[in-house]
Amino acid sequence: MGRCLTLAGTRHTEGAVTVRRDFAESAGCRFDLVIGREESFGAAREQLTRGGSVLLHGPAGIGKSTVLRTLAAEYARTAHTVLRCSATESESHLPFLALADLLGQVLDEVSDALPAAQRTALESALTGRGESTLQRDGLALRLAVLSALRALAAAGPVLVVADDLQWLDPASAELLGFAARRLGDTPVRLLCAARTEGPETEGAAYDRHLRASPPDTRAVRLGPLTRAQVSALLDERGYSGLPRSTVRDIHRTSGGNPLFALELGRALAESPTPPRPGEPLPVPTSLRALVLTRLEMLSDDARRTLLVASAGARPTPALLRAAGRENSEAETAQAAALGLLATDPEGPAVRFAHPLISAALYAEAPAPERRAAHAALSTAASDPIERARHLALSTTGTDPEVAARLAGAAALARDRGAPSVAASLGLLAARHTPADGAPGPDERRLTAAEDAITAGEPDLARDIAREVLTRAGAPGERVRAWMVVIEAAGQAIGEVDAVFPQALADAGDDPRLLALVHYQLAWRSLVVQGDFAQGREEAAHAARLAARAGDRRTELLAMALQAQAETLMGHPDAPATIRRALEEPQDPQVACHHNGAGSSRFRWLVMSDRLAEARTTATTLLREARRRGMAESEVHYLRFLSETELHSGHCGRALELSRESLTLARDAGIGEGAGAMQAALAEAAGGDVERALALAQEAVRRAEEDGDAVYLSRALAALGHASLVAGDARAAVRALRRVRELEAGAGITDPARGRWQGDLAEALVRTGEPAEAQDVIEVTRAHALRLGRESVLAVLDRAEAQVRAARGEHRSVVTRLTSARERLAGLGYGLEEARAAFTLAELHAGRPGRAPGPAPYDEAARLFRRCRALPWLRQVEEAVAARAAGPPPPAPAAVPDGLASLAPMERQVAALVMEGATNREIAARLFVSVKTVEATLTRVYRKLGIRSRVDIVRLAAGRRTGANE
Repeated sequence: MGRCLTLAGTRHTEGAVTVRRDFAESAGCRFDLVIGREESFGAAREQLTRGGSVLLHGPAGIGKSTVLRTLAAEYARTAHTVLRCSATESESHLPFLALADLLGQVLDEVSDALPAAQRTALESALTGRGESTLQRDGLALRLAVLSALRALAAAGPVLVVADDLQWLDPASAELLGFAARRLGDTPVRLLCAARTEGPETEGAAYDRHLRASPPDTRAVRLGPLTRAQVSALLDERGYSGLPRSTVRDIHRTSGGNPLFALELGRALAESPTPPRPGEPLPVPTSLRALVLTRLEMLSDDARRTLLVASAGARPTPALLRAAGRENSEAETAQAAALGLLATDPEGPAVRFAHPLISAALYAEAPAPERRAAHAALSTAASDPIERARHLALSTTGTDPEVAARLAGAAALARDRGAPSVAASLGLLAARHTPADGAPGPDERRLTAAEDAITAGEPDLARDIAREVLTRAGAPGERVRAWMVVIEAAGQAIGEVDAVFPQALADAGDDPRLLALVHYQLAWRSLVVQGDFAQGREEAAHAARLAARAGDRRTELLAMALQAQAETLMGHPDAPATIRRALEEPQDPQVACHHNGAGSSRFRWLVMSDRLAEARTTATTLLREARRRGMAESEVHYLRFLSETELHSGHCGRALELSRESLTLARDAGIGEGAGAMQAALAEAAGGDVERALALAQEAVRRAEEDGDAVYLSRALAALGHASLVAGDARAAVRALRRVRELEAGAGITDPARGRWQGDLAEALVRTGEPAEAQDVIEVTRAHALRLGRESVLAVLDRAEAQVRAARGEHRSVVTRLTSARERLAGLGYGLEEARAAFTLAELHAGRPGRAPGPAPYDEAARLFRRCRALPWLRQVEEAVAARAAGPPPPAPAAVPDGLASLAPMERQVAALVMEGATNREIAARLFVSVKTVEATLTRVYRKLGIRSRVDIVRLAAGRRTGANE
């Protein structure tokens, strides 16, 4: 028999909050609790049976905890170890709390299996001894959690049961997600539940929760019950015999939510006079009203104890006693008997049966009683952040000492990598800061807004800044608030154009304030106007102003932006500017910011073909951004890593990273266009081409809506690439021609910026336009030679080989392709190496006299498999199948004089038709898609004034007759 460690108690079911017997049976397995959930329960059971993990999700009260508890009871029998945690909203700001629930009681068991550094970090986080933070001990903690789960799994299967993932503290969520993504075949299953409210946010919400689960996790949505299911639930819980009309009213009023339905059924059962048919239910639809009715049954002392519990982040009997509630155990038992609390006999926590009960209790309490509860907790709580929060909520009016303690707690939360908590504490600090305080209340509000930006909460930041601007008179505060408004706009900076004149007016002639404004003006030049030269000048001007004012932070950001513009422009000063931006002294937060010098250096390394250094740089930056809780920077660095892995030919890893980046971006509402762009490239290389096209189109749409000239060209390049992989060369040409125009207009000359030129040349060959393809190659080669972009030069050689093959110039093609492949392999561009091998295979396969079969493609297939480039591998398979369909057609006869007006590709296609070749055979021979052949024939018909392939054959027959005569 396996053992079960219930570390944070199986919570009371949402679907039966008032049924007292549930508490007594909480440790048992009640399959009848899943009424109306047969399909969902079956899907989850099937997933768990085959060793997978499950995420249950749906709105509050929908029955997730019921299904979770029932499944946990069933599968705990086969698990050697069961770990449980169940978070609440009030405790979600406390770092490592859920981790302590999961691993606290097995720490001694796994400690010996952990390396010293991991053991120290984990013990510090779980016990509260020391100052462990994600910022300082992030890697050690992540590895420690992973190692601990592996150590437990070595003794037998592990089941991790986590309820209310939406309230999981960010630190624990990050650690659990890190481990879950790396468990692989380790016998650890996760059974989780999360609240997702409303169809418009549900998808994004459960995507976010999936990050804390293994990759093979199955998401199971719990929806509302039907009227028949509500009736069965009421009958099972003892509320039988209700008229059909009443059941219909209950179903309508509850919206199919089992929690609300049962509460309405209970109220009806307890009502002395049931409603007559047609009359409304004798209770309001709000659960809060039902809760308050039952709260009246509590004694005054029990109600005060529950108020303290509702105010606390993590109420326990010990905490309640420390807060002055000496008879808390008896009083909480009374509340549990009324169905208000779900106490856990195996754990210390005191939990409300539903969060709404706690909220209703707290909201209805008189203000003096609420303040008294917080005052008691301000000394009873152990965490300094929690003590400061309670002190603030127990204090009325302004108090400089309270404000200072809150500001200190905000700084501590910031250091712990919890900027969202820092923002909320900062707002509390501002509320308690006297108007004449130093710093003043608005200054503290702006600090909170900046924390909100860091946390990926731009809407909150924007609201705070707008509020400050309604009354702030000091130029420094006004300019700072304008900067928050601009930052909150993200890539849609064009939407806040009206801000810039006001910010400049507020800045006056103060160089420090002017530096802030000109830094944002530099971004405007790049993003809105697509003018890299002007953006470079604005950034350089901002750096000079900041240096004069002694504002090192702004100076570093401005130099980094200048370096980024110079890098993308192919400006010769880029390396020197990057070196200046990396000089000491550095600002720690700027150093790992996605717009800092480290990011600029990464971009320069990638464009300079130094992929290994680029990967190391991005990995370091990502680690530091995660430690600091910098959500937007994390999104971008995941994307950077995906880009590096894609260049290196690690398509599976690139796909994983791009999906993670896009998920985070959508969660936070930041960087979604850039995330979709990179995800499109990764999908086209290693995933699903149709999804790649959809993502690329989304990226283009977002860039156009935001007026973002910087990402519009990159999104179009992704669309062109995805179209090429999908076999639609004409769509690829349309998209990539726009890229060429945009980059020329922006002054971008470095071909390593988007690396789209080879794709455009190849697409032009496929559409029968080799002259334009050659022009693209020659112009790009001049810039690549000037800048020393070796990988770009190799790709151009591959493209030129295709141009020459299309013209029938075969002699130098093999040598050029072989050289290109070898150079790409030496530089570490695995996917481009495989593409060169594929082009070489197509050339060999198309030569006269070659026997049908897959041999020419074997090496290309091997390289694509090594890269896990599935869409490309499918192209190889299609080429082999086309070749196996029959021997290649003979060499075309001399072209009739009537075809002289056709373009080279059109003449080749027409000549092969004259020899009787099918469209598929022509495509294989000319290294183009069947669609390209069809489009070329359409142009041939139009130019020659004919209607079909038969007419082309007649032309050939006429020519042969004339020759015989």
